[in-house]
Amino acid sequence: MVLAVGELLLRRLGTAGVPGAGPLVQHLTLWVGFLGAVVAAREGRLIGLATGELVPARYRRGFEVAAAAGGAAISALLARAGFDLTRIEREAGGQVALGIPIWVGLAVVPLAFAAIGLRLAWRSAPTWRGRGPALAALGAGLLLGARPEWVEGAPSWAGLAVVVAGALAGMPLFAVLGGAAVWLFLADGIPIASVTAETYRLSVSPTLPAIPLFTLAGCFLAEGKSALRLLEVFRAAVGWFPGGTAVVVALLCAFFTTFTGGSGVTILALGLLLFQALSAEGYSDRFSIGLLTSAGSLGLLFPPAVPLVLYGIVASQPIPELFLGGLLPGALLVGATAVWALAEGRRVERAGNPFSWRRLGSALWRAKWELALPGVVLATLFSGWATIVESAAVAAAMAGLVIFVVHRDLPIARLPRVLLDATLLIGGVLLILGVANGLSSYLVDAQVPMRLLDWAQSELGSKWLFLLALNLFLLLVGCLMDIFSAIAVVVPLVVPLGLAFGVDPIHLGIIFIANLELGFLTPPVGVNLFLASYRFERPLLEVTRAALPWLALRAAFVLAITYLPFLTLAFLDR
Repeated sequence: MVLAVGELLLRRLGTAGVPGAGPLVQHLTLWVGFLGAVVAAREGRLIGLATGELVPARYRRGFEVAAAAGGAAISALLARAGFDLTRIEREAGGQVALGIPIWVGLAVVPLAFAAIGLRLAWRSAPTWRGRGPALAALGAGLLLGARPEWVEGAPSWAGLAVVVAGALAGMPLFAVLGGAAVWLFLADGIPIASVTAETYRLSVSPTLPAIPLFTLAGCFLAEGKSALRLLEVFRAAVGWFPGGTAVVVALLCAFFTTFTGGSGVTILALGLLLFQALSAEGYSDRFSIGLLTSAGSLGLLFPPAVPLVLYGIVASQPIPELFLGGLLPGALLVGATAVWALAEGRRVERAGNPFSWRRLGSALWRAKWELALPGVVLATLFSGWATIVESAAVAAAMAGLVIFVVHRDLPIARLPRVLLDATLLIGGVLLILGVANGLSSYLVDAQVPMRLLDWAQSELGSKWLFLLALNLFLLLVGCLMDIFSAIAVVVPLVVPLGLAFGVDPIHLGIIFIANLELGFLTPPVGVNLFLASYRFERPLLEVTRAALPWLALRAAFVLAITYLPFLTLAFLDR
């Protein structure tokens, strides 16, 4: 953050900027991501498919051991791949900047994978005897990494079947994707260093640092009292009429999800606060839980939402155009949620205090810095003053100053804890993105996108049928995988199909994100359903029933976004 902001300021002052700032920021992103993944493994927070809750309790322990063993074995293989790549780079003698060798930046990859494998084995059981299967799997992974010729020429389906079984058992998602990639490379006799080479290539891409920086801004806001200040603004603006509280909830959730990059933080950080506000106004528990579960994924189409940034990186599309393309569809989804909430609220909510310009002005003044954040990001980016990474760094720095200096919501002593939380949050995501890039590279080399294209053109026939099939497919993907993993794995396969059917790539990106938002609510394993069940301490079935009307509403508007491309392209020169 400091490097990127310093580079921007010095450049605006007419100097050459910070020497080597770009490559240094990119390699620091690599270190932040992998060290964050190690922390996530230590705390048992590596992202996996949401299948664990579906396993009967009496079998769950066995599934956990199997998942840990599989994750440990694949971590060992990836550690060996990272070691091979680091050795190759050391012999090549390339430099990052300021005389720092590339291999020093790369060294974090094998070290992190080794630490993750050991941690997975350690957490697999409370005793050494119980850890035996995972430790044996760890050793087997190391041995296979040293002798890849043992499985060269083996059928692809055999290893992939084991990986799928591990995924169903609850194996971390990075191990699922990384395991598939490693096995395919091994079976074809290709050095597995190719997987970590693709991981490295993505991790040091020029725009990827924007993701952890925007995430850091969201963590600052979530840790401080920004939610209370923004809640007061929305209450003063629209909370004075019957049903206004429900509208406030939709607006506040959309604002927070935009900066935090996912619904998890919104539901966990704001869920109880907003549930209590709704209950105090007389809303039923079912309505309140349904609204909060749905609204927790609003906002992912507004700038500077991290999924839009990631889609732009993976699909090689201009991120500013994606920001513009998401404005109207995002407003449509938020507006639909707010109108439905208002209709229900008018039946149960009494009119509150009369509207007061003085109250609104006071609330706006107290929350002026938080409200200014999106404007600052867009202004610095669209004015050409800053790159997307520098805009993200400005947002993170501004959010930190607001929380720690301007409002003093938190003591400076809490800063390391917030930084660690942000690192943990982004670590699991960047780990998945890296190995998914390796898998995508194999699929492209194997001409999978071209085969999909041939099949789609022969079977689907029209653009509109393709879009319907895409919606159904993304709905399934969205309810099984987190949004970041889905983008990394599926976008390289879908973008060529969209281009072949004449779908604008920016429109395709908005369709993609909107469908994955919807997948968060889709039973049986939509991630918002599990998070809301945990946060509100209600049975999963009760949460699912509460969310179904909102799921139907969102599905209708996602179809509108899909089949009315002018909603996306209205602000673009198309």
